[in-house]
Amino acid sequence: MRGIGPYVLTRIALMIPMLWVLLTLVFTILHILPGDPCVAMLGGRNVTAESLADCRRILGLDRPVAVQYGEYLASVLRGDFGTSLRTGLPVLHELVLRLPATLELAAAGMAVAVFLGMGSGILAARRAGSWVDHALRSLYVVSFALPVFWVGLVLLSAFAVGLRWLPVGGRLDPVLGAAFRPITGFVFLDALLRADLAVFVSALRHLLLPAVTLGFVLSGFVGRMTRVSLLEVLRREYITTARSKGLPERTVLFRHALRNALVPIVTVIGLQFALLVGGAILTETVFSWPGIARYLVEGIENRDFPAIQGTVVFIALLISATSLAVDVLYAWLDPRVRYG
Repeated sequence: MRGIGPYVLTRIALMIPMLWVLLTLVFTILHILPGDPCVAMLGGRNVTAESLADCRRILGLDRPVAVQYGEYLASVLRGDFGTSLRTGLPVLHELVLRLPATLELAAAGMAVAVFLGMGSGILAARRAGSWVDHALRSLYVVSFALPVFWVGLVLLSAFAVGLRWLPVGGRLDPVLGAAFRPITGFVFLDALLRADLAVFVSALRHLLLPAVTLGFVLSGFVGRMTRVSLLEVLRREYITTARSKGLPERTVLFRHALRNALVPIVTVIGLQFALLVGGAILTETVFSWPGIARYLVEGIENRDFPAIQGTVVFIALLISATSLAVDVLYAWLDPRVRYG
């Protein structure tokens, strides 16, 4: 059996061509789309030919496409994601500032998904074949089918607009947000570090609806995976042996069965978390959440090429890094994946 080191190096090597293909696709798509970023940047009206020519020269858009492509790849390798046409700030700087908001939302959404999904999956496995099992499996299908933006709008209309129990959007109340000075960028951690209960409660109220939206949509996948994995383990001989020894069903389920069923579940949760980080675009838009996905939408609306390119690459790197971490964790939990 090989060690985990060569396995990690192999996974990193496999990521390189994937990232190169993604970078190439992003560059190609943005350059074949209709429209001129300089026209959008200069206002789109009464723009002189001289102004357009100066803008294209400054941005390097007057150079051959092959030269632009080479410079684009070189800048990404240097960690330079360009400068936003809309704000004039480095794209990487703005993404780093928005990353904590996205990570908080993704983590909270995953916590909701794990709580709902694993809880219902364990219940469905214990009641396999019963009406409870059939009802939960139907709910899983519903969660797959419902668009995340529709779920968000329904929850927003019910609990924010109708009942007025929760805020409509944002990350903090405007007054608290204007006065609050972050330390790490993670609002909950900063509120604890500053012992600011008002900020902590406000952040929790703002996070609840978008987290439940993401978590509900994902919980069906986690629940179904938990049910299938747990049922497979419950059919094995050592579970029968444990039951024959007179162990309580609760002990058999949680100490013996669930522990061995966790390997594929952990893998699915890790991969879904990676997708949550990059796939919360609609959720962040519906709830005006100031994360990197909303920054991407703003870049698309303003045809801000550097912002779009930089955000897509940044998200791809996050997903790749998370997937690599999940692969390493999977190899550590189950050394059989390192054979061969």
